[in-house]
Amino acid sequence: MSSLLQGVNLYLIGMMGVGKTTVGRLLAKELGYGFVDTDDVIAQATGKSINQLFAQEGEPGFRQLESDVLSQICALTKLTIATGGGIVLRRENWGYLHHGLIVWLDAPVEIIYNRLVDDITRPLLQDADPKGKLRSLLEQRTPLYSQADLHITEREGDTPEDVAKRIIEAIPSVLKTQVSH
Repeated sequence: MSSLLQGVNLYLIGMMGVGKTTVGRLLAKELGYGFVDTDDVIAQATGKSINQLFAQEGEPGFRQLESDVLSQICALTKLTIATGGGIVLRRENWGYLHHGLIVWLDAPVEIIYNRLVDDITRPLLQDADPKGKLRSLLEQRTPLYSQADLHITEREGDTPEDVAKRIIEAIPSVLKTQVSH
């Protein structure tokens, strides 16, 4: 499979809580790739948590840091990259994402909500109605997420291993068109 990919990066996009980091690590291992989580890179580079950055810089400031990190990562190869859920909101980021194969990990709001219900590290969910907030974010972002090369929908009971396996099985179907550009 990694010879098929020819070193092309895999970018995982999708809502918070869909498992981009967990699945990304499994994919990286399976492909013999390195793994990068853009949120981790931002936190390491700034010495601040994502929550602190949202509080101090606001969402626009955070999104700029995210774009800066992505611009540097896209110059590298043989990586599986878990991105922040809102990375698709800035048009400039699509230029970076298109350097690789973009995989949209999708899950129903119920699954995401159940995974995140006790997670206090998600600044966008510090809301009176977190489930409603998830629905509105997903509604806003779906047209952007749908521009991905691959769309993988998680089902109730799927393990991260199941999802990673489905991605690996689906990659050849989109690589034929990818390699020809």
